[in-house]
Amino acid sequence: MSGRNGRWAAIAASALAVMAASAVAPPAHAQTLERVRTTSALKFGYDPDARPFSFDAQQGKPDGYAVALCDRIADSLRAQLNLSKLDVEWVSLSGDAKLRAIQDGTVDLVCGAEPVTLSRRQQVSFSLPIFPSGTGALLNASAPLALREVLQYGEPSSRPVWRGAPARTILEHKTFSSIAGTTSEGWLSDKIKTFQLAATATPVSNYQQGIERVLDGSSAVLFGDMPLLMDAAARSDNSGNLIILERHFTYEPLGLELARGDEDFRLAVDRALSQAYAAQNFRAFFTTWFGQPDDAVVTFFRQTALPE
Repeated sequence: MSGRNGRWAAIAASALAVMAASAVAPPAHAQTLERVRTTSALKFGYDPDARPFSFDAQQGKPDGYAVALCDRIADSLRAQLNLSKLDVEWVSLSGDAKLRAIQDGTVDLVCGAEPVTLSRRQQVSFSLPIFPSGTGALLNASAPLALREVLQYGEPSSRPVWRGAPARTILEHKTFSSIAGTTSEGWLSDKIKTFQLAATATPVSNYQQGIERVLDGSSAVLFGDMPLLMDAAARSDNSGNLIILERHFTYEPLGLELARGDEDFRLAVDRALSQAYAAQNFRAFFTTWFGQPDDAVVTFFRQTALPE
C-alpha cells in the first residue's frame, strides 16, 4: 500500500449484551472472561468485505488491520488470563449478522470497521476507537468541477452559474449512491430531506457496485466510509478515473463491537488496545495497512490509549 501513503495520511489527518435478567444471575455475556479462562478459546467475528480493516485473504483466512489488532488482543488476553494457549475461532459475518452475532453470543468480538454511534450503542458496546473515520465522497475524474467544488467547499467558485442558487442548482436532479446499511446511507438521506433537494438516493450493496455506477454515470457520487472508499478506489482497475475528495462529511471513529453489560471483557479489550497503541512498533504496524501516519494520526492514537 506504499503508493497510497500520502493520501492515507492526508485523509486520516483531516478526520481527526443485554442487561442482567435478575439481581441473582448475571447475563451469559458477562461471563466472557471466565468462559475464555475455562475453555482457552475465543470467538471473533469479521466482515469479509471491509478491506483494509477485514477481508478474506489466501485460503479464506481473515486478514486486515482490525483482524491484526484482534490477534494482538488475543495475545494480550492470553497473558492477562495466564493461559498457556488460547485458540481463536474466526466467524465470517456480513451486514446485520454482525449485530445479531454479538447479541446472541455467537461471537465475543467483531473485528471490522464499525462506526461508534449512539444508536448502535443502544444495541452493542464498543472498544476504544481503532481508527478516525467518517463519510467521504468518491467521484468520476471527469465529474464537473462545479460539483467537486460544491462538495468540497460548500459552494462553487466565483465562475458564473446559469441560474438559481449556485450550490442547489449543481446538486439538483443528481443521483447519489451510498453503501446500504451504513451510517453514510442515513446521512445522505437526511441531507437530501433537510435541504429538500430534487435528488435521488440509490443505495448499493458494496463499494465495487458503487464505483461501477460512478464510472458509468448512473450515480454522480458514491458516499461511504472514507478508508474503505480509498482502498476500494485504489484496488479498482479504473483507479486513474476516480477521485476522492479530501473532506470528511462526518466524523465517526471506528471501534470493535462487543456485548453490552460485559465491562470486565471490555476492560480487557481496551487494555490490549492501549498497550498496542503505546508500543514502539505500532507506527510500523499502522503503516502496513495505511502508509506512514503523520503527526495528527500519531496524536489520535496517543490520546486514545488509556493509562493504567
